[in-house]
Amino acid sequence: MNASAHPDNTFLPGPTLLLGAPGVGKGTQAKLIMAKFAIPQISTGDLLRRHREDQTSLGLMADDLMRRGVLVPDDLVNEMVAARLAEADCVRGYILDGFPRTLAQANWLDRHVNALSQATPVVAINVQVSDAVLLRRITGRRICPDGHIFNIYTQAPRVDGRCDIDGLPLEQRSDDSEQVFQHRMQTFHAQTTPVIEHYRAGGRFAEVDGSLRVSDVNEAIEEALTNFRTDPPAQRGR
Repeated sequence: MNASAHPDNTFLPGPTLLLGAPGVGKGTQAKLIMAKFAIPQISTGDLLRRHREDQTSLGLMADDLMRRGVLVPDDLVNEMVAARLAEADCVRGYILDGFPRTLAQANWLDRHVNALSQATPVVAINVQVSDAVLLRRITGRRICPDGHIFNIYTQAPRVDGRCDIDGLPLEQRSDDSEQVFQHRMQTFHAQTTPVIEHYRAGGRFAEVDGSLRVSDVNEAIEEALTNFRTDPPAQRGR
């Protein structure tokens, strides 16, 4: 899908962040927005893999750090994001996935976006789901070898432990345990909750109920994006 498939008035109101805890459905919503607006989803995890595979100077530095068990610093991640935002497919807007994770990254992103010509400020959408619901979503998840997903609490298979589609055994991934969930939530609340509050205070911020059906969550996100729209720069939608 390309930008010419969309009318000139179909555009994002600025760089868009989907915020929220692990398991709220950010990835699903990002794909729906990508399809509607013909814009890229930019994941720092994907960027890191790409730079390492292509053996760029940034990728080689990151690879060395990761082999030594050292966290990739913000400055290096920021450089990768800056290079990606300069690519042509970001002209009409983009969704950032997994970035910014920290307040320092958020402050850098704001400065970087503001420095770009004809840039509009960041829009942040927080997908909110209670910790109790997230725990059931994640610890109840069961996956068959072919990738079909069930949930013992909300979408249980007809036969316990067996995939409805191909009859293969269902398994729980090791990182879907309650212990891993609690650790990830502690990290999220410590690092990313300040990011949410930062954008809440900035004004171009909306919160949606992520416990609703996927289609209803998507409708709420699109309504929020519409409310933040202004006349697009001349090159947008072209």
